[in-house]
Amino acid sequence: MLEDTKISFIGSGAMATAIISGLCEQGLVAPQHITASDPSTAQLEKIRQQYPINTTSSNLEAVKEANIVVLAVKPQTLRAIGKELKDELHSETLVLSILAGSTIDSISQILRHDRIVRVMPNTPAQVNKGMSVWTCTEQVNDTQKQQSQAILGALGEEIFVESEKFLDMATALSGGGPAYVYLFMEALIDAGVHMGFSRDVAQQLVYQTFEGSVAFARSTDMHPAELRNRVTSPGGTTAEALYQLEKGGIRAAISKAIWTAYKKSRYLGGLEKNG
Repeated sequence: MLEDTKISFIGSGAMATAIISGLCEQGLVAPQHITASDPSTAQLEKIRQQYPINTTSSNLEAVKEANIVVLAVKPQTLRAIGKELKDELHSETLVLSILAGSTIDSISQILRHDRIVRVMPNTPAQVNKGMSVWTCTEQVNDTQKQQSQAILGALGEEIFVESEKFLDMATALSGGGPAYVYLFMEALIDAGVHMGFSRDVAQQLVYQTFEGSVAFARSTDMHPAELRNRVTSPGGTTAEALYQLEKGGIRAAISKAIWTAYKKSRYLGGLEKNG
């Protein structure tokens, strides 16, 4: 699907590098068909040492012959990049944006372009375990949709949604999700240290517990509640721990946190009046 497709990256930071890594290591795109632009020569040199791709400090040079342009910069630089690239993209070029909070409408207006895919990835994409949620404009054709799936599939799993509103939901749930998981992991490790484990041992116990729990959950058709109940003996230690978590309002706190993140995402995208 991506053979002979020329892909250019505006920005070559962590997420761009993750995509390039997936494309090259999985043999989806030949390195000579990939171009990355970045104002940092050090960053370009770093990525060039990893993969024999084309690099340039000129965004205009990068997009000149591109079939797909990946926007992988900070959202606050979008307008400046738009001034460079508006009216410079071929009408058939696909723009794939991983800019947080930048709506399809704003990207379209700034670039004066209508073939746009907007993606909400997350950081585990850097180890090909990401979760990407994406949608697109009606001008994106079936081939370009399949190309988008292939690119995002190189990062982990991907889900297409019909409406952009689901991207704000994904921002709150899977986009910020790793931070919530890390916070819980950190709390468990600290609890282990408090009991007397060394930090290294506590960390190993927690990391493997998370990894094993997810792997086991994926291997079954059981609801998480059923899986939890299987670990919880009546009147046992786990039951006591869960009682304290529920007493502390953990479910309500999590639900409120995700909802607040969702509202914040809409606010940053100009869809809510109050952040």
